[in-house]
Amino acid sequence: MKNEQFGIIIRTNAKGVPFQEVEDEIERLKEEYKKLLNTALSRVAFSRLKSAPPTYISDLKNVYMEGMEEIVIEGKDLYTEIQEYFLTEFPEKVKLLRLYENPDFPLCKLYSTETALEKALKEFVWLKNGGYLIIQPTEALTVIDVNSGKMAVKSKNSAGAMKVNMEAAQEAAKQIRLRNLSGIIIVDFVNLESKEDTGILLKEFRNFLSKDPIPTTLVDMTMLGLVEITRKKVRKPLYEQENYLQAEIEAL
Repeated sequence: MKNEQFGIIIRTNAKGVPFQEVEDEIERLKEEYKKLLNTALSRVAFSRLKSAPPTYISDLKNVYMEGMEEIVIEGKDLYTEIQEYFLTEFPEKVKLLRLYENPDFPLCKLYSTETALEKALKEFVWLKNGGYLIIQPTEALTVIDVNSGKMAVKSKNSAGAMKVNMEAAQEAAKQIRLRNLSGIIIVDFVNLESKEDTGILLKEFRNFLSKDPIPTTLVDMTMLGLVEITRKKVRKPLYEQENYLQAEIEAL
């Protein structure tokens, strides 16, 4: 920044964001920086000038809010804390917040949170056309295997294989976000005979993955027909958070 005593890093998350929003964010950060400098003048050495927000608030930064209708929050104290955060960070989004108060029917029961969590951790994911995905995370990478299942796909039936793969691509992109998978991800689709169909599939898969707010790249398809994907890690995947999330649900 010209004539300033600091620099600015614009992260990849800013891709596609209107320039005015970026300018507004820079101005907000400059004001926060000035406040920290003023606070530092009245503090002794090694004092903490600012605390990091709790995980449940910092995670909101990674939520893709486009098209989101509301954020439902249970508990007045939690609602107030998140509301104050939004007033500072996303003032235009405060209207999305809604306080839920019903001690006789907890929010986790209303939205079947426990059932949804259990479903999101299963290895098998069924597709509407009768096919299914097998999702297997390992130490090195995550493998997503596409199977035609109940939908019989003959070797010459390219239309059937394409239908399974297109639905699988959309569901795989959804599951990658839902389970917060990161690092190297390999997707093994049903074999396609046509190079044209393969090109169409990869194009659509890239489109599905582009909706992810976390940087996700479809690298290419290998000689063996395996699709390579990389996704930036911003927090632990869902399967590593299982015990913590289950404890939180039971505590409610």
